[in-house]
Amino acid sequence: MKVAGIQLEMSDRSKAENVEYAMARLDQVPAVDLILLPEIWPCGFFCFDRYAADSEPLDGPTVSAFRQKARERRCHMVMGSLVEREGDGLFNTTVFIGPGGEIIARYRKIHLFGYQSDETRLLTPGQEIVVVDTPWGRAGFSTCYDLRFPELFRRMVDSGAEIFLIPSAWPLARIEAWRLFNRARAHENLAFLASCNCAGENLGKRYGGHSMVVDPWGRVLAEGGEHGEMVTAEIDIREAAKARAEFPALADRVFR
Repeated sequence: MKVAGIQLEMSDRSKAENVEYAMARLDQVPAVDLILLPEIWPCGFFCFDRYAADSEPLDGPTVSAFRQKARERRCHMVMGSLVEREGDGLFNTTVFIGPGGEIIARYRKIHLFGYQSDETRLLTPGQEIVVVDTPWGRAGFSTCYDLRFPELFRRMVDSGAEIFLIPSAWPLARIEAWRLFNRARAHENLAFLASCNCAGENLGKRYGGHSMVVDPWGRVLAEGGEHGEMVTAEIDIREAAKARAEFPALADRVFR
């Protein structure tokens, strides 16, 4: 399975410009099985005053454009997250698209970030843990701040997750925590993890980059730097089952 994370270099562009930029970066990705983009890249995580204006439903133009792109490329795509509008609610929603352009899953971020952030004030937290079948194995979804809550990842493992897919807008100021949590969530669950973080900045606040692909032993297979780039790796998800059989820590849990 070939994975590519598009670590977008954010700046204070309009939504239309960000979509155009992301589409251009997509066209530079070689043939892969799975593409990931970061969190709330259409407007930028820190652009809280744009959340409502830039929001759209899942049948809106941004998701529709990426469904068409996935269909053209015949690959699976985590198009990152956007501010989804449903009724009177706004959600931080990750969309997982199949090679036929179909929406396979929608994950609404459960743990909203309130530290020096308006996300908790503006958005509604999700309620559902999302784990779905893929051609390679079971995939579980989380978003950015979710990484700090290991119980979510154990719940995904209990639903069969063998790989975690994580869009993010993690800031540079706490990048060492990001690198730690990526490795810890993978190793403690004996699962693969692929994360895609923003680079660049919005409103003077800098993102950390360092998108990662981590194996079930916590080994970093690929890692980006602090600027916009593509992070790629080739993995065999069957190695997760082998790791769990060799070192059966999950079976030894007392509290379930």
